[in-house]
Amino acid sequence: MASNKKYWKSEAELNPNDSIVEALRNNEFTEEIPVDDFLGDKETLSASNTSRRDFLKYVGFSTAAATVAACEGPVNKSIPYVVQPDSIIPGVANYYATTIADGFDFASILVKTREGRPIKIENNTDAKVNGGANARVQASVLTLYDSKRVQGPMANGEPVDWNVLDATVKAKLNALKGTSQQVVLLTQTYASPSATKLIAEFKAAYGDNVNHVVYDAISEDAALNAYQKAYGERALADYDFEKADLIVSFGADFLGDWQGGGYDSGYAKGRVPKNGKMSRHIQMESNMSLTGANADKRYPMTPTQQKIALAKLYGKLNGSNVGGGTSDVDEAVDKVAAEIKKAGRKAVVVSGLNDENAQTVVLAINKLLASEAFDPEKPKYVRQGDAAKVNKLVADMNAGRVGALIMDGVNPAYALPNAEEFLAGLEKVDLSVDFAYTNDETAQASTYVAAASHYLESWGDTQFKKGHYSLMQPAIRELFDTKQFQTALLTWMGVEKTYYEYIKETWVSDILQGGSWNKALQDGVFEAPMMMDASAAAEPAANTESEEVQPEIVPIASAIRALVNSTSPGTELVLYSKVGMGDGRQANNPWLQEFPDPISRVSWDNYVTVSKADAESWGLENTIVADGGLNGSYANLTVDGKVLENVPVVVQPGQAVGTIGLSFGYGKKAGMQAEMATGVNAYKLYSNFSDVQAVSVEKASGTHEFACVQSQKTLMGRGDIIKETTLEIFNTKDRAEWNPMPHVSLNHQEIPVTSPDADLWEEFDRSIGHHFNLSIDLNACTGCGACVIACHAENNVPVVGKTEIRRSRDMHWLRIDRYYSSEDTFEGDNEKKEEMDGLWGDKGSLGGFREMEDPSANPQVAFQPVMCQHC
Repeated sequence: MASNKKYWKSEAELNPNDSIVEALRNNEFTEEIPVDDFLGDKETLSASNTSRRDFLKYVGFSTAAATVAACEGPVNKSIPYVVQPDSIIPGVANYYATTIADGFDFASILVKTREGRPIKIENNTDAKVNGGANARVQASVLTLYDSKRVQGPMANGEPVDWNVLDATVKAKLNALKGTSQQVVLLTQTYASPSATKLIAEFKAAYGDNVNHVVYDAISEDAALNAYQKAYGERALADYDFEKADLIVSFGADFLGDWQGGGYDSGYAKGRVPKNGKMSRHIQMESNMSLTGANADKRYPMTPTQQKIALAKLYGKLNGSNVGGGTSDVDEAVDKVAAEIKKAGRKAVVVSGLNDENAQTVVLAINKLLASEAFDPEKPKYVRQGDAAKVNKLVADMNAGRVGALIMDGVNPAYALPNAEEFLAGLEKVDLSVDFAYTNDETAQASTYVAAASHYLESWGDTQFKKGHYSLMQPAIRELFDTKQFQTALLTWMGVEKTYYEYIKETWVSDILQGGSWNKALQDGVFEAPMMMDASAAAEPAANTESEEVQPEIVPIASAIRALVNSTSPGTELVLYSKVGMGDGRQANNPWLQEFPDPISRVSWDNYVTVSKADAESWGLENTIVADGGLNGSYANLTVDGKVLENVPVVVQPGQAVGTIGLSFGYGKKAGMQAEMATGVNAYKLYSNFSDVQAVSVEKASGTHEFACVQSQKTLMGRGDIIKETTLEIFNTKDRAEWNPMPHVSLNHQEIPVTSPDADLWEEFDRSIGHHFNLSIDLNACTGCGACVIACHAENNVPVVGKTEIRRSRDMHWLRIDRYYSSEDTFEGDNEKKEEMDGLWGDKGSLGGFREMEDPSANPQVAFQPVMCQHC
């Protein structure tokens, strides 16, 4: 039976007289391809003068680049191997286990190389912790070949020899030894036992005035402080979501970058039905996050409401009476508490609130539940930044108490909320050295720029989690005249050994406990034996430099009072990291710039997300225009006297009323390709390292043109696109009821597609030859988009830029579509459609369908991968 359903992407299509919709329906490309501009006068084409390059512009960038290179490139003779390396066979890929630990992303990975050149990142399946590569890790191979890399050391913008830089630094270090002026090492989080040991030896060599300050651009300070007070070490609580039957999250985007990420694998395993069971996920949050989009039940709440709900939840679980809140909050807490009590030890509660009281209460709840998914004995070390020490450093620099500042893996001139104060203080520091990858904002303000090696050119090690180690090895020799920060420390200490030798000695003496170095290097990972002394190498990296901290008796009562007494400052700005851009250190990567955000489906931009209700009150709007593109208003945001002007607006379904969202990582200008210098710098509003700020919003003039690949409206009855059912029906009904067999028409009769009569090629012998059988478990797919970037790398897919993306000419071979539903399930959309007597019933398109057009309060979300025919 043929389908009579009507499908549409936006409410504009419901108006049959809309000329724009009609034009878009009949024309795949809304603008004529300017062939005449390339091919000259078509009337006298044979006599026209059109250059080969003009023709290649028409053919496309990739073809042009390849052809021009072939025709006009320099002639190089091919010289065969005299003695071919045993490990390299032309055309056959080699794989090396290594680690990315760039201060924001931490993962054990495999690097695919051809003829000695890294070309692709793969997951390391041997790793029990952080063994998966997200979109940014997949894209990181491209940064190795970034044309904007600093290719050698520089002084005052001019090239300089490493010997000169090393001699200058050593002289300054010796001059400062024993003085009152500080030598400060300002670095990213390394989570590295070898680097921690080396820095301790460096401090011993040059005196007590050497300080190491760890700086995370996006701070996890509250979680670190809470865990330190509760358990005695500065680390992050770790969770295994595969062991949880119930996950309750208060603003923790754990499928994104929360606490360093790496939780998606365990979560996905728990979401696949096994023995009739799967995990249940409840999310309370402000922004519509990737994690919230995957939740079974989502409650849009302001950060203030989340704090009150968390305090009341603790009261419900331990039998105390906690006041405050509203009826909506009380209703949600009652339901969540009932589910947690039923799940017992199989429940776990997490929080992304950057509030020490909230983090303290979460630790107390999981301890109260004796949650099996929470292991307080083995925390994570992938965030070690200390906001208080960073603030003190800036004050000391401005007071003239810092004689030398050596930086690695950080860009405080861009990412510090008080970047102006930092730059003012930097001018008062006699010697500043920045180990930088590009000539970024901090590098341009430093005395010396030490060209830093890429992680694929470097040696290193990490301890992601207590007892879980990973090794970093180079997959290629240095492409340029670069050096690792750790190698420089050895040189400045006068140690005659390489960093590779230093790491190997550290592992053999402190970590392996008799294990094989070669096996650990080959596997890329090593898990310390359980009987290993916890005071040895398994100690967290940061604690080896500080006094031992005894666990405090955490004052839960005062934390509860503080949370309950939280008052809303008005509109709350919630800052977050985008799945594709992270903290912005890969902002010059075109794969990531063109990567559509999993939720908004917008690329090449960051923007303020606003609920529909708030957008209407402020006069902000989104519109779809004649070329099919998404346009939006501009807004000016004011936080603590600082104004961020002309921020584009996206009206985001699911955004909590009373909140707006803005992502980090954009607005970089220095060391960037002009096309990549997009967006606004949200770090300017990151006052006191708090990701929640009181904000005032004002509409600005002008209209922004977005590069959006999918309209932000509802699924609205297109239930046959997404196949879904409830766990109860899945367990109790025959699969033919929840996954009916598709039928096709044969001689005007509907027959199953599995019928032999339905075969278009009856003579095809299916018993021989290749068989295609790729499937994706949509329960396990979170919509993160890592596969999209992996496809880019694997197939060398071209990047077309913002203008072409806006014209619907994106070249992604693989995409992850996102659909909204206004009902609790997509089937609910179908039922509502039937209740309204179909599209052309009495109510018509302007009647009950309007309810389905407006899912803005709290829509259901589904992701569906769409692959090219290669996959």
